[in-house]
Amino acid sequence: MRQHFMMFAAYNQWANGRIYEAAADLDEEEFNRDVGAFFGSMMGTLNHLLATDRIWMKRFTGEGDAPTSLDAILHRALPGLRGAREIEDKRLIGWVGSLSEKALTGRFTYMTVSDMRTVSQRLAPALDHLFNHQAHHRGQAHMILTVLGRPSVQLDLAMFQRTEEGRAYA
Repeated sequence: MRQHFMMFAAYNQWANGRIYEAAADLDEEEFNRDVGAFFGSMMGTLNHLLATDRIWMKRFTGEGDAPTSLDAILHRALPGLRGAREIEDKRLIGWVGSLSEKALTGRFTYMTVSDMRTVSQRLAPALDHLFNHQAHHRGQAHMILTVLGRPSVQLDLAMFQRTEEGRAYA
């Protein structure tokens, strides 16, 4: 199970890099344009992903800064957002790599952000959610690029698994 999550952490970093590379071609107006995605713009969507990863990592580890809302804007400009994303992806990879198989079957307890209630759950399904959530909103980022007339970004897990980095997990 640990290897499975290590693959998803590495895939997550790879896919985020591809989305950020594509977003770098947007001008400021395009980056901020509300195109009807759940978090409006590319800026809102990428901030949401960073915010929620920080929230989950705070829950998992008890460490780091975590916003108090799911729509927090942590960085308005892409360069700062990208730098923070790269740091968070490395943090996630390092943490997942430090987990034992036993830890993955364990439980943890946290307070939700949206309705302030206490939840206790197993770690592995929570990690499944974190990576699925990233893929969901990266799909919205892909849609934003499409709406803005930009080329599609290949994000398939199988494509990652065919890369030099991904072959270690395939």
